[in-house]
Amino acid sequence: MAEAAQRLIVTIDGPAGTGKSAVSHRLAAELGIACLDTGAMYRCVALLADRERLDAADASSIMPAIEAHSIDFDWSATPPAARLDGEPVGAAIRTPEIGRLVSVVAAVPEIRMAMVAAQRRIADTHPRLVTEGRDQGSVVFPDAEVRFYLTADARVRAQRRTRQLRATGHEADEAEVLRAIEARDALDMSREIGPLIRPEGAILVDTTHMSREQVVQRLAREVRSIVDGAVGSC
Repeated sequence: MAEAAQRLIVTIDGPAGTGKSAVSHRLAAELGIACLDTGAMYRCVALLADRERLDAADASSIMPAIEAHSIDFDWSATPPAARLDGEPVGAAIRTPEIGRLVSVVAAVPEIRMAMVAAQRRIADTHPRLVTEGRDQGSVVFPDAEVRFYLTADARVRAQRRTRQLRATGHEADEAEVLRAIEARDALDMSREIGPLIRPEGAILVDTTHMSREQVVQRLAREVRSIVDGAVGSC
């Protein structure tokens, strides 16, 4: 394989409920490359703040905690499993409580800068990567080979998130979930550092009326077209 084909960064940005996480994992498997759930990293910070009873909006208390604890992934798992101090925290970071707290954490500039640096370090060791979040194609990897922006109607996103929460045993009111999604959208789009935007040149995919598999196949076709057959096993 040519040297230019060695790196393949595919970014997937978009608001909550558009299917980014599930699609990213499936797309990475389809392409035979690694997957990074950057949202899980912010959720680990939120979990850390919750466990240590820290003010999630206060950088002076959060940043020393981040430096004192490790946030990483078990890359042998499929999909890679987020860990806090070596402990898998998949279920613990997906609760409604952490979901509400993560929007506060993600708005702190110092935390965002620390996570951006960590994500770039991950890409140094996993240069063939599907990475999803809210600033991947705009801030973290503006030079990514392929960039996507997923969107969907807010009510459809609320329905999806409600089903997800109920499927994992959490009580969820769809109207309340919709309000939370709209509030998160407003906060993500208005924050000073790394606001949620459609990166210039990113391929827009509206998932409102698409199944997960349809989205994956659409993205896979776009990637293969852009990299001209350069995708292969890592």
